[in-house]
Amino acid sequence: MTTLRVTQRKSRNGADQRQRDTLRSLGLRRIGHSATHSDSPQLRGMLHKVRHLVEVAEARDA
Repeated sequence: MTTLRVTQRKSRNGADQRQRDTLRSLGLRRIGHSATHSDSPQLRGMLHKVRHLVEVAEARDA
């Protein structure tokens, strides 16, 4: 299964409450903060809601 690294790149100021809740559910707290998640349809839907605030990349396995 693919692992994705999600990084918040823009401020959540000005975002509606649902977008702020989605960022919190993704584990993102501030600009530049990253979290890794396993790829799933639920994750893809969350990322679609906040695609203008985050950057998504495939995580490298160490």
